[in-house]
Amino acid sequence: MGLVGNSPMSLLLILAIVLLVFGPGKLKHLGRDLGEALKQFRGAIKEEPKEEHEDK
Repeated sequence: MGLVGNSPMSLLLILAIVLLVFGPGKLKHLGRDLGEALKQFRGAIKEEPKEEHEDK
C-alpha cells in the first residue's frame, strides 16, 4: 500500500520521524501551542459577528 495510506504503521513512522526531528521537549511545546491555537480558533468560530447584526 505505500506511505500514502492511513495504516497504523505509516502513522507510527511519521510520529517517529517527527520525534527525531524535533525531540521530545520541543514536541511537547508544539503540542501545547497547537492545542491553544485550536482552542482559540473554536472560540472565534462560536462568536457571532456583532457588527453585522447591529447595522440591520
